[in-house]
Amino acid sequence: MAERTFNDLHGFIAYLEMQGELKRIRAEVDPNLEITEIATRVVKEKGPALLFERVKGSQFPLAINLFGSERRIEMALGRHPAEIGEMLAGLGESLNPPTPGGVWSQRAALRELLNVRTTRYLGTAPSQQLSEEPDLDRLPILKCWPDDGGRFFTYPMVITEDPTTGRRNMGIYRMHVYDRRTTGMHWQIQKGGRFHHWRAEGAGHPIPVAVALGGDPALMIAAALPMPENFDEIAFSGLLRRGPCSLTRAKTMDMDVPANAEFVIEGVVPADERRMEGPFGDHFGYYSRPALFPVFHIKKITRRHDAIYPATVVGKPPQEDRYIGDATQEIMSPLIRLVRPEVASLWAYYEAGFHNLAVAAVRVRYRKEAIKTGLALLSESQLALTKCAILVDAGVNPRDFDAVLEALRRNFDPERDLTVIPRAPIDTLDFSSFRMHLGSKMILDATSPVEEDDLPPGTAEPAYEPSGSFLEMAAQEQRILGWRLLGGVLLAVQLSSGGRELCEQIVKTALPGDAKMVAVVSRDVDLDDREMLLWGIFTRFDPARDVVFARAELRGVWPVYHGPMGIDSTFKEGYPDPLEMPEEIKHRVSSRWGDYFS
Repeated sequence: MAERTFNDLHGFIAYLEMQGELKRIRAEVDPNLEITEIATRVVKEKGPALLFERVKGSQFPLAINLFGSERRIEMALGRHPAEIGEMLAGLGESLNPPTPGGVWSQRAALRELLNVRTTRYLGTAPSQQLSEEPDLDRLPILKCWPDDGGRFFTYPMVITEDPTTGRRNMGIYRMHVYDRRTTGMHWQIQKGGRFHHWRAEGAGHPIPVAVALGGDPALMIAAALPMPENFDEIAFSGLLRRGPCSLTRAKTMDMDVPANAEFVIEGVVPADERRMEGPFGDHFGYYSRPALFPVFHIKKITRRHDAIYPATVVGKPPQEDRYIGDATQEIMSPLIRLVRPEVASLWAYYEAGFHNLAVAAVRVRYRKEAIKTGLALLSESQLALTKCAILVDAGVNPRDFDAVLEALRRNFDPERDLTVIPRAPIDTLDFSSFRMHLGSKMILDATSPVEEDDLPPGTAEPAYEPSGSFLEMAAQEQRILGWRLLGGVLLAVQLSSGGRELCEQIVKTALPGDAKMVAVVSRDVDLDDREMLLWGIFTRFDPARDVVFARAELRGVWPVYHGPMGIDSTFKEGYPDPLEMPEEIKHRVSSRWGDYFS
């Protein structure tokens, strides 16, 4: 990919169009559900970015699916994102400690690193060509899914400053539109903007907030990066861009804002004000429940003369966020080696909503080092929200789920290699525990044992004898609709009902092949679609509640498990609904498909 940088969203869109990676849609479209259905289909077909020129009820065009392919991510960055991650990791490793030879060998990377601290200030900025009173009704803001609580900004770059240190944060947090000048601010746990608001609120002060819509692609990708707390994403965008970020002074507050954004929305989030936000169809593929969140009061909107509104859609995989999330992993994951040198590589699965399944390849040098590493990873920044972590040997590719399954088949013994952590912080969007922000986690150690592990001293491992055969049970039990054995180790069973009950029965039977694990899923999960199967398994269980064995006992406080591990991943009463588009909208889009792409 040839090196190329872009100053703004307009330049990036023009380049995508020139490369055949963007389609203009001139037919009028409705921001209420119709655009979501179009964009979702295009992503699944690995189609182009879309520029809707006529959005019903708005004068502004809408761009979506800008980053919905690996090729467009590379176009946005001018290189593969893995090159950036390896450059940063190599820089850290070569300069620890710094030596003349190490510095010289990294001179090209050091020159690039200078872009992190440089910023270009503009007195006259495109993002401030027009200054207007707030009126969100004029913008083509999407209602993405039928049971959403309203319209939502889905790609806002929210900028705040720490009220104590002045350090800046930029992150993407959805914003529920309440009226023409008020929105929610969905600051989740572990997010920089939330920490800034927490400090301001603790002092009884409102916090100024600027929201940039659109910008050059490096800035838009930087906003999605899970940077360490107190690290400036706007500054880091200079590294992605290979050049400084252009900023200008906001109109109503003492804050810098992106000079080349399409829109800048300026306002304030007061202390101690909450309003019900949601529901919203989120990237786990379900509706996140309504909850109280801070409120954003808008004072001013500035924009370009020819402003383009950027949006994205999240939902069941795949969506555009797959490619954005994978790019952030390519950039950030190699950096884990600087603090965890035993970690060869790391990958989180978009099929499971990223936070629900992560695999780490570990160089194990002593007994149980893998578990130590797993516990450490579950304490690192956004990785702290991971629900299920699988540890494999350094020679196993974490991105290859078949290779991960083989490692589980070869090395994983639930009696020895399962660690469950109850009462831990979880992703705000994770509903599986029925409690916001509080659930459980599990670590599956599938690394080769350095030494043979024993059960607690002074105890003898009782024999486990299965009762009956799963194949016989499947032939007789009408609630079992089908099954599939993955990698010889994971038995996925589709049920019509009776999730927990049947899961407990299945783990007591003799399983086919070398199966050590059983996951029971509901009838809406297609066993033959690997993408949907991983989604159905890993988004629908809480480890402490939904993992079962033929028998479990406590020896002291040491849990000892017997038989295969069962996971009840069926859809449970009280879970939020999965995202589905009404048949009326599907039919409308199908009937108009030729109009969109004529």
